[in-house]
Amino acid sequence: MLIRLAILFSGNGSNLENILEKLHKKTFGQNTFEIVLCISNNKDAYGIQRALKYDIETIIIEHQKFKTREEFDTNLVKLIKENQVDLTILAGFMRILSPVFTQNIKAINLHPSLLPLFKGANAIKESYESDMKVAGVSVHWVNEELDGGKIISQKSFDKDRLNFEEFEEKIHTLEHEILPLTIVQIFEDD
Repeated sequence: MLIRLAILFSGNGSNLENILEKLHKKTFGQNTFEIVLCISNNKDAYGIQRALKYDIETIIIEHQKFKTREEFDTNLVKLIKENQVDLTILAGFMRILSPVFTQNIKAINLHPSLLPLFKGANAIKESYESDMKVAGVSVHWVNEELDGGKIISQKSFDKDRLNFEEFEEKIHTLEHEILPLTIVQIFEDD
């Protein structure tokens, strides 16, 4: 079966490129995955260049040009539905989505902490500075609550004596491992 994926991102796009490299036009079991849509809310996002390496144009929808969050989300939903997307992946998409999106789109989010701890945009720093002995990453279903949807998968590591740069690098390495595996697993389990 062909699985049509959309990726939403706001910045560097390393997770976007990782998904393109590991899943785009590749088959796992009965399923072939194709990224059919890339959307960014930031016209200067480096991820746009990463997508172009795979001949995928990114559609830019700048959230500042909309009066409300719901108006922006309505445009996202319309585009995703028009492209008959089976799963939308938030990979560094720095927008809080309203019920207009969450109630109409099947979506997952990659988050750089062991949820339910350290929600929000400063998760890496907060996790690093915490007294916890372990840290990690989570993939969860997107719902109305910020980083609050049902957890699908997590991967952890011992913090040991890592400095912040080493810690951040370890987080990104785990993100690149867990996200493609989780996407494949979601459709194996269907």
